[in-house]
Amino acid sequence: MHQQKIQDTSVSLTEVGFGAAVIGNLYRVTPVDDATAAVDAAWDAGIRYFDTAPHYGLGLSERRLGAALRHRPRDEYVISSKVGRLLVPNEQPHGVDTEGFVVRDDLRRQWDFSRDGVLRSIEDTLERTGLDRLDIVYLHDPDDHWRQAAEEAMPTLAELRDQEVIGAIGAGMNQSALLARFLRETAADVVMLAGRYTLLDQSALDDVLPTAQELGKSVVAVGVFNSGLLSLDRPAEGMKYDYQDAPPELVARALAIAEVCEAHGTTLPAAAIAFPHTHPSIINVTLGMRTPEQVGRNVKLHDQNIPDGLWDDLRAQGLIRSDVPAERGRGRE
Repeated sequence: MHQQKIQDTSVSLTEVGFGAAVIGNLYRVTPVDDATAAVDAAWDAGIRYFDTAPHYGLGLSERRLGAALRHRPRDEYVISSKVGRLLVPNEQPHGVDTEGFVVRDDLRRQWDFSRDGVLRSIEDTLERTGLDRLDIVYLHDPDDHWRQAAEEAMPTLAELRDQEVIGAIGAGMNQSALLARFLRETAADVVMLAGRYTLLDQSALDDVLPTAQELGKSVVAVGVFNSGLLSLDRPAEGMKYDYQDAPPELVARALAIAEVCEAHGTTLPAAAIAFPHTHPSIINVTLGMRTPEQVGRNVKLHDQNIPDGLWDDLRAQGLIRSDVPAERGRGRE
């Protein structure tokens, strides 16, 4: 699988990444054998970038991903995790986590973007994964913690990067405006952009994507299905959009996009995976994959050849913004 380098670093990412939140029992239980088999299937498909976080399953994702990768040659893959949420003992457990993961809540998350918090978080992640190093570390959802994240956490990560302990540093969020600030005002190399450059939302064109292009920074795109609405060939009522029930007008728009995709001989989910690559600063699309079957489907969708005429028609019909770049770096006819 083709790889692209995070600009001004030694870290290269495959065009598709493995998002490990789901193997941390996101929304429902994933048997450990399925989680391991999914990682193995991703490896066999050529995926070499794997992303996790302490938040995902209160450490379960990190433990499972580390165990699944531990026998692989360490220099042949890239792993990223995140800081900002320390896992600490939960003094008042209720039995099950309340933040979307089906795991016991013996631990709880504690916001901490301090220098000590960052160092402790990385040390804890290395212990949970059993790995000797992390290649990328992101600040995780620092929306309400700008000052501490920018003035303490990012300089701490920059020191570790400069000491070659970490290969690249950045921030990951569900919004784009603050990610642009991180690129402009901190030492970030890369940002993880969730859901803001998709077939249904191109708001990142207003801030983080032109900033990345101007400064020569790199972007990883996640949430490209917008919580599910773009994941099926024919979207329907009752599907999710950004973690909520999709409003009827968005379902109708997704259906209209799907019809244009069909006219060009492709499908809505294939176009959703390909779309972020329309922007030159986006070097990777990372997808959640729970089973080997999901891995196979996503890789097959990624491998489809998407005609440039699709984007032209979507622009002409007002279904995507007119300023979506016209040239593509992958999948040309």
